Amino acid sequence: MATLVEIFTAPEVRPRVVRACASLIDAEVKSKTGLSALAIKAGYKLVAAIRPSMVSDVVDRLLPEFAAALEPWHVESRDEAARAGTPLPDVFVARVDGDAARVAQALLTVTDRRAAKASGPLRKTYDRLRDSAETHVRGAVPGLVRTLAPFLA
Repeated sequence: MATLVEIFTAPEVRPRVVRACASLIDAEVKSKTGLSALAIKAGYKLVAAIRPSMVSDVVDRLLPEFAAALEPWHVESRDEAARAGTPLPDVFVARVDGDAARVAQALLTVTDRRAAKASGPLRKTYDRLRDSAETHVRGAVPGLVRTLAPFLA
């Protein structure tokens, strides 16, 4: 059975996954409201000003690591789908949605590891936003899993 890394990074699939995830990130940032949204939107704007393709580039670069972080849920979903005769994408969505806090932690482990190597304005922006990141990533998990699920069909 193929892993998520193999599925999402297949040459014919990867560009579509990257575009879909970058669009999801744009929508998530735009949907933020309140005082905390100001910092998020300012940080995002800074990143876009430094390099307009940065979000897509980062998604592309980190895609294998993010896919590997999601692999435990994929394996559990694949096994459950086979036992129940249920479509894998449906099971994957339900399983990941039901464990959003742990999924968020798994994804943030990837970005934390990468941010530790960064410097300058990118590192400062990440450090400033990291405290609220878990809440925001957890909130984005349903959109993320629904974005990724069609690639499992």
